[in-house]
Amino acid sequence: TAEPVDGGSHYVINGEKLWCTNGPVADLLVVMARTPDRTIGGKRRKQITAFIVEGKTPGIETTHRCDFMGLKGIQNGLTKFTNVKVPRENIIWGLGRGLKLALVTLNTGRLTLPAGCVGGAKRCLQIARTWANEREQWGQAIGKHEAISSKLAWMTSHLFAMEAVTWLTSGWADKGEVDIRIEAAMAKLFCSEVAWKIADETVQIRGGRGYETADSLRARGETPAPAERILRELRINRIIEGTSEVMHLFLAREVLDPHLQLAFPMLQKDKTTQQKIQAGLQAGGFYALWYPGLYLAGAAPSPQGLPKKLKKHVTYIEESSRRLARALFHRMAWYQQALEKRQLVLFRLVDIGTDLFVMAATCSRAQMLLAQGQDNAADLADLFCRYARQRIEQSFASLENSTDHKSRKASEALLEGHYAWLEEGIVHS
Repeated sequence: TAEPVDGGSHYVINGEKLWCTNGPVADLLVVMARTPDRTIGGKRRKQITAFIVEGKTPGIETTHRCDFMGLKGIQNGLTKFTNVKVPRENIIWGLGRGLKLALVTLNTGRLTLPAGCVGGAKRCLQIARTWANEREQWGQAIGKHEAISSKLAWMTSHLFAMEAVTWLTSGWADKGEVDIRIEAAMAKLFCSEVAWKIADETVQIRGGRGYETADSLRARGETPAPAERILRELRINRIIEGTSEVMHLFLAREVLDPHLQLAFPMLQKDKTTQQKIQAGLQAGGFYALWYPGLYLAGAAPSPQGLPKKLKKHVTYIEESSRRLARALFHRMAWYQQALEKRQLVLFRLVDIGTDLFVMAATCSRAQMLLAQGQDNAADLADLFCRYARQRIEQSFASLENSTDHKSRKASEALLEGHYAWLEEGIVHS
């Protein structure tokens, strides 16, 4: 909280911030605090305001230094503010505009994670490729065995896709002309999930040497490949800047919002019958043109210079995008307001949309690299698109999964203690 004092010339900040990255050593902080509510349009509105605060201001202390599974190189802790006094001039943008400031900076900040994931995945691929060539089993390098070669192919094609979607969204961010809320969230979701799997497969390919620390390997005279450390470090990316679950829900909400703006007035109790009829007519007029287009729209021409093997994927993206829109609309009509509770259905729809977006980015990057003489980029793009299409078709097929209801019941039983017998036998230290 930040309360005005001295006639409004200063504010006094009180509260705590957990997991304040660099907080213990920062010389300068941007603090988001709740300032007194304002009445806008007859309703009380919460106000979040951003303040510039010097790190050595009296009243700021780090009460705990956090220790994590990874991220051993950062300063992160619990920062406490006790009667921290700052001048009004330290407000950024103005009273109540802190939340907007945070959201504006969130997109580009969120893109740092895909970039970091790409870097980590590149190192993993290097480690896995080297070991798959060196290690021999049954008379040949393990990379020649199908069980390992399939992992390497998946890792290689998905690293190419990660890099494609990271460069595309970062380019849009640099231009500053495009609203990339959805694209940045998709890039973060996709890259953090894929990087984790690539790191996990790297440890698996190296076996015991993957699980052993680099220091231990070095002490034994072996190449100190830090596979287990990379695994620990990359795990955080599925959590920070929005967990994968939050990213799914955020993307679902962003996609649903335009439809809800049309339909919501018809469901509001405080609307008159005339207002509801008017909203219904407006929505009906929109969907009368929009919905048939999801079936009738013709395929867009393939971009010039696109390799033949990728043209079929571009067509698939076009057709599946309309199919996805239909699937979303049908479930909105069926579940109505209850759709927000069907999170697994929404997650599958988001996964489809994310894979389609990454497919488009991958084909685009392959086309660019081909023009620069990188002939085999199209092969990787083709392989990734094949993997993505398998996932998409599986998600479409399982939109209404019969196990969803049973899994929910099992979870409720667990939370109520009905499966507590499964926890018997634990040896407590």
